Amino acid sequence: MDSEQRAREPGHPEQADRTLGDVDLTTWRTPAGRASAEASVRLGHRFGALPVLVVTLLIGIAIAALATLLASEVYDAVREADDVAVLDRPVLDWMMSVRTPGLDTVVTWWTNVAGTIGMPIVAIAFLVGFTIQRRRWTPVVLLVAASGGSLLMTIAGKDLIGRARPPRADAVPPYEHSPSFPSGHTLNATVIVGTIVYLLILRQSRRVTRVTTIVVGSLFVLSVGVSRVFLGHHWLTDVLAAWALGVAWLALVVTAHRLYLTALTRDRDRDRDRARREG
Repeated sequence: MDSEQRAREPGHPEQADRTLGDVDLTTWRTPAGRASAEASVRLGHRFGALPVLVVTLLIGIAIAALATLLASEVYDAVREADDVAVLDRPVLDWMMSVRTPGLDTVVTWWTNVAGTIGMPIVAIAFLVGFTIQRRRWTPVVLLVAASGGSLLMTIAGKDLIGRARPPRADAVPPYEHSPSFPSGHTLNATVIVGTIVYLLILRQSRRVTRVTTIVVGSLFVLSVGVSRVFLGHHWLTDVLAAWALGVAWLALVVTAHRLYLTALTRDRDRDRDRARREG
């Protein structure tokens, strides 16, 4: 019996991820969702559910890159009209007015948690924990794909827009030199922490625990975005765009996992029916 056949067993860890509270993640209520699920089931039956998950995530990354391109075009148009960017200067001015040396130090430390060193450490720690606990490669695939997609979106957005950061005179050192749009700290925190929260709540049976996990994760993501503006490392619109892009990419990651679970569940049901008929 191969690993995927074992994953179809009712008591297998993959099957424990099928429900989120009272919601069956393999049930699709919209025509588009049902069509996607049926296509995933057919491909999963032919090639295996895990390869389909990987391909679906790769397609999702391409969609996320396209969304970043479209977002950059929309942002350029809005910025030229000065309809959204007009918020940037007043918000930064207010943030500067509440700074203190002590608060600057604390916020700098906090924002570094979501930086190029802190965020990978957080991701790897949870990745190891998920892998050991669940004895599956699915968390690895989801977290690696989520992180890779957010990194691609960050690089693409910065290259396409090339927006200058706030003046150094308005920023708290250490200064950053890459383009400002979108906020990479905010985008990566949104996607990586969002994926971790999703994987955690799949195994949490109590509603209060799931709500607490979501609230804590959301507060972390929000605080990281605010910290970027507070320190003068990004404009407000950089952070708003990062939140929007991050949530959109996270939704694609969750959808890909749901399609994977659907393919596994349908195959399990088909195998069970076949065994019942043969028995």
